[in-house]
Amino acid sequence: MYGPYGTKKCGCPFKLKGEQIATSENWELFIHNGRHNNKIAIYSHGHAQTARLTEEQLQQIEQFRKSHIPPRNILRFFREQDVGCAVSTQKIYNVVTKIKKNWMQGRNTVEEVLRLSAERGYTVFHRNREDNNVLSDIVVAHMTLIAMIRTWPYALIMDTTYKRNK
Repeated sequence: MYGPYGTKKCGCPFKLKGEQIATSENWELFIHNGRHNNKIAIYSHGHAQTARLTEEQLQQIEQFRKSHIPPRNILRFFREQDVGCAVSTQKIYNVVTKIKKNWMQGRNTVEEVLRLSAERGYTVFHRNREDNNVLSDIVVAHMTLIAMIRTWPYALIMDTTYKRNK
């Protein structure tokens, strides 16, 4: 269970108290209870302290995502660079999610699709429901495709994706 400061509660009686010395910027530590009730971890994989990413690694992940490298390959790269790397796949996915959120700058998914489509030269046709103004249909087409359809209006092959929620 996590407390208000992100620490893991395990009922360990170990306690330290730190006080800043009034006459200087130094601190003094007092040990109130030096006993631990938890065992020393044999493996460091998944522990918060050893699984932290450096600023350099975070920048590398952002560069890899710009190159569309999947998170599992990013993790493989880090493990090849450092055999003792304790970063988990979930940590990489969490960082990638945070990066995508930063790239979207507060826009939701549909707004981001519309923005990227316009930015990359696609034409977007969409229809909203009249009763509640919710997006009901969307078609994204590149200008080359539109020109081809105008040239050959009777020959059209359409690839659609339909996913049903189960």
